[in-house]
Amino acid sequence: MENTFALKSWVPGADASGFPVQNLPFGVFRHEGDCRVAVRIGDYALDLLNLWRIGLLDGLGLKLSVLQNDFLNDLISLGDKKRKALRSRLQDLLSENADAIEREKTNRCLKPLSETEMKLPLNIGDYTDFYSSEHHARNVGTMFRGAENALMPNWKSLPVAYHGRSSSIIASGKPVSWPKGQICDSEGIPTIGESQRVDFELEMAFVIGKNSKQGNPVEMKKAGDHVFGFVLFNDWSARDIQRWEYVPLGPFAGKNFASSISHWITPLEALEPFRTAGPEQSPDPLEYLQKQSDWHFDVTLEVSVFTVDDHEEVICRTNSKHLYWDICQQLAHHTLGGCNVRVGDLMASGTISGPNKGEWGSMLEASWNGEQPIVFGNGEKRSFLKEGDVVCLRGFAEFKGVRIELGEVRNQLLARSEEAVATAERNILN
Repeated sequence: MENTFALKSWVPGADASGFPVQNLPFGVFRHEGDCRVAVRIGDYALDLLNLWRIGLLDGLGLKLSVLQNDFLNDLISLGDKKRKALRSRLQDLLSENADAIEREKTNRCLKPLSETEMKLPLNIGDYTDFYSSEHHARNVGTMFRGAENALMPNWKSLPVAYHGRSSSIIASGKPVSWPKGQICDSEGIPTIGESQRVDFELEMAFVIGKNSKQGNPVEMKKAGDHVFGFVLFNDWSARDIQRWEYVPLGPFAGKNFASSISHWITPLEALEPFRTAGPEQSPDPLEYLQKQSDWHFDVTLEVSVFTVDDHEEVICRTNSKHLYWDICQQLAHHTLGGCNVRVGDLMASGTISGPNKGEWGSMLEASWNGEQPIVFGNGEKRSFLKEGDVVCLRGFAEFKGVRIELGEVRNQLLARSEEAVATAERNILN
């Protein structure tokens, strides 16, 4: 656990911002035609390339190509020792006890976020989405199979997952096109059309920070060594497309049209103080999945939907500690058969839901598959998302007066085609 809770920063507003010196998430921004690596402090991006050029990062083994880069992968590949040394140096430069001359030089490297174009932070080679929330799995299973068969027989034996599509992962701020696909109509006949059941999924994802070798499973006791940090993750879903296609091989076009992540990657070190025990696992998992230590995180999560008239409706407040399977179990199972992982790979948790209504991380659950529409504060009734909606995911952890925010994922769902809108209106009238 980092012993930094007492640290204060000289950067205006940083201490109370959710991005204090204890956080320092990494990101990438565009400046004068090139992309640069930065950390966030308060409402500023600290340009690490400029810090390096003026000599404030000497002795850390950093190269120009690492800091003037479209992605964080090369920085992550430096390894745990160098990354921790960089983090420690940045905390020294940004703390209120920093050397006066170094503080003045560092100040010149701060860029207001309001004037900064943030980019997708990772070159994501592979992406896996788990299904690790028992509350979510029970809710969905109960809807479609009944309470007696809510969990599939394998669910408590292994972390269920599917391999997603990394090419359609986008950053916060980029709009999401309305999904189209094959849907089964009420008479059991497949048709092509635009989804009528577009949904979000509230998730966290961890970023692989260390390669593994093909044929060499990652053991539970070493799995944490492969984790660089965390992002918020929205696994956008078209439920009607998904329902028709997912048997027998799982999600495909109902998921692969878009997933979105936050601009900033919160390093593992920032969340170490918030590690906690997860739910009791029964029956005991097989030996290769048995826990060595606590790898759940006490992170509060929230989803809001902003309507076209700018009304904000909070759909869900929950916590990542409700997940049944932890990140080490996910990685140990992922590599059991010899699959290798690479720096920049993304491992998402699956929808995170708590035990109570109001803690359920999707519209599918919140409206109980449309049977119990949500009444918004502006009078609208919703079962699923509407065109023009902006979905915003937020997350934070807090202890001893220090708040660590994971940024936010905010994306707007674009309008459907004119033809689809006309069809929907006819269906409503009929």
